[in-house]
Amino acid sequence: MWRRASQLLLRTSAAATRRLPLPPPPRPLPLAPTWVASASSSYATQAAAAAAAPAPARRPLRTVGSLLRLNDLRDNPGARKQKTRKGRGIGSGKGKTAGRGHKGQKARGTARFGFEGGQTPLRRRLPRRGFKNRFSLTFQPCGLGKIAKLINAGKIDSSELITMKTLKETGAIGKQIKDGIRLMGRGAEEIKWPIHLEVSRTTARAKAAVEAAGGTVRLVYYNKLGFRALLKPEWFVKKGRLLPKAARPPPKQRDKVDSIGRLPAPTKPLPFTPEELEFAAKRDAACVSVTA
Repeated sequence: MWRRASQLLLRTSAAATRRLPLPPPPRPLPLAPTWVASASSSYATQAAAAAAAPAPARRPLRTVGSLLRLNDLRDNPGARKQKTRKGRGIGSGKGKTAGRGHKGQKARGTARFGFEGGQTPLRRRLPRRGFKNRFSLTFQPCGLGKIAKLINAGKIDSSELITMKTLKETGAIGKQIKDGIRLMGRGAEEIKWPIHLEVSRTTARAKAAVEAAGGTVRLVYYNKLGFRALLKPEWFVKKGRLLPKAARPPPKQRDKVDSIGRLPAPTKPLPFTPEELEFAAKRDAACVSVTA
């Protein structure tokens, strides 16, 4: 066995050292027809020209004189993007399940807002704190000092009745009047002449300062529609409607006002009747006792 293996090894080594003849040179390939060469060269030339050529310029808009044709109007490139069409085959990437996956609530439909799968939602797990008063009223404050500055600037005529419409038009308050105006006592020392005002609420200091100067303060009631008729009567004229009648105050506000607001906006102060003066005195006394 070993002898046979050694003889085989000697034969392979001798064959490797023996110089083998070189293979014959390859035969040249036949030349391609002229029409094939010209076609291939033309294709290559066309491809190179297409790659080197710049992007085609956008077709200019055709005009007739100085007018633009309506059939040439179009959006800028990329201004409109096609929406994704779902369920239109697997080749689109959004076919079959249309991106929803297999089974489950999210694949079948949507849950209502705040639904947490059956467990107690967050809005019920958290405790309640406080409440919102449905009958609360928000009044815009307006100090006597600001009114005195507007009178000195000539924007308000002190001889006329100063209503909430006057205060809003002259910039004494903000844009939103909300539920009315509360007269404040800031700058009360600047009121040195009699003025007559109609507001929704007033403080004791402001009322005392105005009355000490010989003026009057009447508390009037307007509802939402009444404020619109007071501030913007032209709105009703534009709509072809009549001005609404002044509304009576609700039971909870009857003891806090002197009278119903007048429409359209009055220009002359309304004198107080003996009944109104007596009622106002009782109201002021009750307010003083409550604050004390």
